[in-house]
Amino acid sequence: MLFRIRCVACRIFRPRPRECGLPQGMTPVTMAKAESTMNQRDRSQPDRQPRRTLGQRMEAFISRLSTRNNFWHKVCSLIWLPYAFRSGITMKRLGSTTFSAVLPFKRINRNWYNAMAGAALLGNSEVAAGMYLFSECGSDYIVVCKEMNYRFLRPCMGPAVYHIVNADDVQKKIAEGGEFNIDLELEIRQQMKKKGKELRVGRCMITFHCTPKSHMRQKAERRRGRQRSPELVEKS
Repeated sequence: MLFRIRCVACRIFRPRPRECGLPQGMTPVTMAKAESTMNQRDRSQPDRQPRRTLGQRMEAFISRLSTRNNFWHKVCSLIWLPYAFRSGITMKRLGSTTFSAVLPFKRINRNWYNAMAGAALLGNSEVAAGMYLFSECGSDYIVVCKEMNYRFLRPCMGPAVYHIVNADDVQKKIAEGGEFNIDLELEIRQQMKKKGKELRVGRCMITFHCTPKSHMRQKAERRRGRQRSPELVEKS
């Protein structure tokens, strides 16, 4: 008799699924299985990137177009980089890992004693290294010159050729993600009249800072959010 009373009491006072905060007809075991299934679905679905605006897509298209060939490089330089357009510097990719840029021996690049001006050699070092790095990083990065050290070895009396002789592994740093600094070493050589012969006239060490454009957009959104929060507090 006592055993029957205990069984009836357990049935009466046993908490129902609705009282425990569970949906009707579900037990804790089935609820746990449903949660595990939903978590697996969330992990299987990749994170969707926000859709880019028309301006961002146009910027990426023009960035890729500027590194396609010398014609489009000159067209983009005429609009956004007039100094490089007037100097006439052109880029050459000699192989998968070999890159060079040629600065012609024209009047705008020469000084009063008919040698290549030091300012032209120095300024176009940043342009040549930037073109190489921009072609490696692509249109998803903002490339800014951080530090540059140029050493003049001898006067340049002809066209100057910029060679990238030492560079960090750009693709490895891009795969790591985030912002990064990269060091480049350039050799500037004078192109002699005899084909295949060059005379070294300078050496340049340059450091660039590369930032993903997605990081810049996130920072801008956070900045706008901080500016809006005081306005919401005042309205409330």
